Amino acid sequence: MVVLWTDALIFMLVFALLVLAFSLRNKEHIKHGLKKVADSKIGMVSLVVLVFFVAVGLLDSVHFKSADNKGSEIISLLDHWATPLKEHVEKTYSAPFAVTLYSKEIISAADGTPQWSYPRLTFGGRHLHDPATQHIPDILKKSCLALIEGCMTSSLLVLLLLLVRFKIQAATPAFFVLSPALYTVFIIVLLSYILFYLSGYYHVFGTDKVGEDVLYQAVKSIRTGLVIGTLTTLVMLPMAIIFGILAGFFRGWVDDVIQYIYTTLNSIPSVLLIAASVLMVQVYMANHEASFTSVVVRSDMRLLFLCLILGVTSWTGLCRLLRAETLKLREMEYVQAAYALGVKQSTILVRHILPNVMHLVIITVVLDFSSLVLAEAVLSYINIGVDPTTYSWGNMINGARLEMAREPIVWWSLSAAFVFMFALVLAANLFADVVQNALDPRAVRND
Repeated sequence: MVVLWTDALIFMLVFALLVLAFSLRNKEHIKHGLKKVADSKIGMVSLVVLVFFVAVGLLDSVHFKSADNKGSEIISLLDHWATPLKEHVEKTYSAPFAVTLYSKEIISAADGTPQWSYPRLTFGGRHLHDPATQHIPDILKKSCLALIEGCMTSSLLVLLLLLVRFKIQAATPAFFVLSPALYTVFIIVLLSYILFYLSGYYHVFGTDKVGEDVLYQAVKSIRTGLVIGTLTTLVMLPMAIIFGILAGFFRGWVDDVIQYIYTTLNSIPSVLLIAASVLMVQVYMANHEASFTSVVVRSDMRLLFLCLILGVTSWTGLCRLLRAETLKLREMEYVQAAYALGVKQSTILVRHILPNVMHLVIITVVLDFSSLVLAEAVLSYINIGVDPTTYSWGNMINGARLEMAREPIVWWSLSAAFVFMFALVLAANLFADVVQNALDPRAVRND
């Protein structure tokens, strides 16, 4: 088994979240907030979508060395299960569900004479003997078969979840109630089954310039989006919370110093800092080639440093927001009463200030997560994002942007990246809004 830096940080984050959930399980205000989240249809549907993305990202974060005829290679569990998608590489572009390349070439006819035509794909539709007559009927037949099998698989999974809920709630009427979350599970499992069933016979989302399956690229890019969104947040969050609360609570010279720091940092273009950091990482890896013999290790190190520098340059906005909120909270009656009763300043910060700014932290963090996922595409455009060998939606968009001007247009790489990115960002934003409303102390008091 091979543990990359980002893998270790991801599973440390998962462990920390589990410990936090266990420690807060008996807190009444947390229970009240979670109940409001559970009662929200939008919140539960978006949570199911996020769990699906996180599950794919975790599968892609378990790496090991695979010994084959080509030598030892670092792959993930997702790579192992998606081996057919990874190995079915064509010569160049092919459209979704196509059986031929997207461009004409000179090929040899049956009688040996050269002709200008579309060459057959090596893997896509190779089971067809006569594509002209069998292509469309075969797609419809296999789609119907995948739909039936997918419905059966999804129904069994939903039934299992219903049984688990029945055991937990011990309420017979609830056994027959299908929640929006279960409908979402059914749809996601059904669509996933159909996509991967058809991908065994066709390139469902087509292939890119080097003939690689676009569906495989889009799925592999999920981990990159999650890593950039979560690890960057981990770097940014402690600095923003500590500096923001201290500046607003103590004011005076502490406030002046912190304001000077983030004002100076804001005056430096973040693109320059990111570019300089990426360049330093590249120089370091070039001078220590013995430590970075694998392409996977090199790309993982660049991804990690990109998260670090993004975190260092993105904490100032939340810091300003928390400073302003703390300036208001320190003048509230319950804080003044704590002062009058002789409560320590550290206790006031932990018990009165911090809980009342957490709703701002949660909504800002999730919105920053969404913006970071989107920003990765912009950084890749100017070649200071993730490593070009790393699968990411930004690299997919960057590789497809020039093909949008050709005739006929190559649209499927851009569309696949857009669909997956849109689903993740929309689910994160919707869930953030529900959690913010549920955990806002002012909303709780109004209830």
